[in-house]
Amino acid sequence: MVAGKAEFKRNRFLKVSGSKKEINYNLVESSRLKAGIKGYVTDLDINAQEVIDAYHQLFQVERSFRMAKSDLKARPIFHHKRDSIEAHLTVVFAALAMARLVQDATGLSIKRFLRILKVIQTGVVLINGKQRKVRPILSDEATEALRLLEARCGS
Repeated sequence: MVAGKAEFKRNRFLKVSGSKKEINYNLVESSRLKAGIKGYVTDLDINAQEVIDAYHQLFQVERSFRMAKSDLKARPIFHHKRDSIEAHLTVVFAALAMARLVQDATGLSIKRFLRILKVIQTGVVLINGKQRKVRPILSDEATEALRLLEARCGS
């Protein structure tokens, strides 16, 4: 990037002053010395391993919130009454919990899982005055995803 041989993009080790680009060697050396070091601070009276384990679980929470809003078809809603706010949060967290359960059980992203199931349709036809349910035809991928989910949750 400094020599102009690679496309310019944001890089924390590249110092840009006007049109001048140069490597920030102080930051490179500082980062090299700190590589692999991680610190944890807590006021809890627990052992070090419990602190580290709790921090690693935080990754799972953050992963859940990185889930795309479009995956859950979420949109901003403005509530003013406490009951409405709590009901909305309950629905959002229930959807998030279900999405995580599906992901953990099937190994598929929620977006992929929904894309697989979206094409499944059932119907009701009228034959000689009697209603008959038409069972859906499932792809192998849908059958496997549903089997994994059922194995995890039961029927």
